[in-house]
Amino acid sequence: MQFTPTELWANMGLFARLIVAVMAVMSLASLGVAGERLLYFRKSRRDSVKFAEDVAAAVEAGGFEGAAALKAGECGGYIGRTLGAGFAAYRSSPREFPDLTFESVARALERQSQREVQEMKKGLGLLATVSSTAPFVGLLGTVMGIVTSFEMMAKSGSGGLGTVSAGIAEALVTTAFGLIVAIPAVMIFNYLQGWTDGRSVDISESSNELLDALARYLRVGAQPESRATSPLAQIELSSSKPRVRE
Repeated sequence: MQFTPTELWANMGLFARLIVAVMAVMSLASLGVAGERLLYFRKSRRDSVKFAEDVAAAVEAGGFEGAAALKAGECGGYIGRTLGAGFAAYRSSPREFPDLTFESVARALERQSQREVQEMKKGLGLLATVSSTAPFVGLLGTVMGIVTSFEMMAKSGSGGLGTVSAGIAEALVTTAFGLIVAIPAVMIFNYLQGWTDGRSVDISESSNELLDALARYLRVGAQPESRATSPLAQIELSSSKPRVRE
């Protein structure tokens, strides 16, 4: 017997072939999730940077009201959708009750930020499952390969290397498949989880900056004597634009 992939496959038992097929499906699923998430993250970050620039330009041109008029929709990335929810809540809130307006915007930001984090985590559960279970699936194939070796040994009545080599090779192949599937899945999961954690901080910082700007704007608007001397152009976000980390 030659230890080539085709020879190993030809000499594998039905159970070992099933194990290899399952791990192949797991590998394709993890690679599919990784590709989709990477494309999603790239587009979402690009859209977030663009929306942040639009917010900065709107603040410079028309103050907080100018920024609140922006509607991000699905093209604003995670930052745009989060701040867009806050702006939408502000536009629909009664201006005569500043505290109610502030609370409404804060709740809208919190709800949307949780949705965005959950959207970013989509598929990570599959990667975690593959990375943690693939070695055990390979180990199951290893155990069955050893069982096959003992069966061959019992049928032949001898314990020579030639008798058990096929079963041992089958066992090692399934173990190797388990590691080949699990190692990339672990690396991809850790990278995507770190990216998600970083973007969660971005969303939190941007939401807090918006609330700070809204609090200043409502405080100024609540003072009738200061309206004539406090144009909207003086109301700025605490930074030039919502923060989007590299």
